[in-house]
Amino acid sequence: MFPLILVLLLALLLFGAGFAIKILWWVAIVVLVLWLLGFVARSTGSGGSRGRWYRW
Repeated sequence: MFPLILVLLLALLLFGAGFAIKILWWVAIVVLVLWLLGFVARSTGSGGSRGRWYRW
């Protein structure tokens, strides 16, 4: 009985990790798109005095 529970817990853990990794990929894509949009907006001249569009 214990090996069956162990296998089920492992399957749930891997499923949860796969779901979390998929979500992280989508977040990374959104951040990349926002960065590219900021880069394009900076190159058109509508930005700060030094050409940086972020406030770091």
